[in-house]
Amino acid sequence: MVSLVTGTIGLIIAGLILFLIRKDRLHAHHGLGWIVIALGFALLGFSPGIIDRLAALLGIGYPPVLALTLAISLLVLKILLMDIERSRLEARNLRLIQRVAMLEADLKALQRIEPDDSE
Repeated sequence: MVSLVTGTIGLIIAGLILFLIRKDRLHAHHGLGWIVIALGFALLGFSPGIIDRLAALLGIGYPPVLALTLAISLLVLKILLMDIERSRLEARNLRLIQRVAMLEADLKALQRIEPDDSE
């Protein structure tokens, strides 16, 4: 029963992510990774024997340890990718701020050079 509920939750989350992408609430680039994770969650929920066989192949005696290790690894990877994206956006914003400041300085200089047209 637990595996059925887990698999169903994974499918519902994947559907929700697709809905958010269609409504432009989530960028497709970010949503793709979440869909893969949700479908993996559903797959492991509907057939929990996969993790048991994989753990046996890797020589892990207690299969839930493998599942938790994989989950933590995916979360750490997602956080790392988010930090990389955030750093890229911060650098881009800084460049844009500098460009706007230069354009404002040019505009002020042009306004000082132009004669007053009110005469």
